[in-house]
Amino acid sequence: MSRLPALFLFAAGCCLVVGTGLGIAMGMAHDFHLAPVHAHLNLVGWTTLALMGLTYRAWPQLAEARVLAPLQFTLSAGSAVAFPAGIYVSIEHEAPGLAIGAALVFLAGALLFLARLLPLVLARRPAMALAAAE
Repeated sequence: MSRLPALFLFAAGCCLVVGTGLGIAMGMAHDFHLAPVHAHLNLVGWTTLALMGLTYRAWPQLAEARVLAPLQFTLSAGSAVAFPAGIYVSIEHEAPGLAIGAALVFLAGALLFLARLLPLVLARRPAMALAAAE
């Protein structure tokens, strides 16, 4: 079995810990101007990556693609970290370039994820769909 689901879940867990830590720090300081960073770490990082990992776990044939599965992980996990960092830079330094670029990379990862799921949705027998599609 592929380690890809565990990698997604580990990356999600890292985002959860950092996002939660940031939320606690903001609450203690009563300064919430970085709330968008906190929200994106938790929603894009923790929630989305965890759901992707659980999807790869539920349909292990998704992870068998030697190029597409690691590419989708790299796009999604990398940008799930870069996007909140870009939001931070945008808020603190009024430079939105990293946030914009990372958002577009995350969109590419999400589109690839959707494209990988399409054969499962269209197939009568989802276990066989991906083997034929690759």
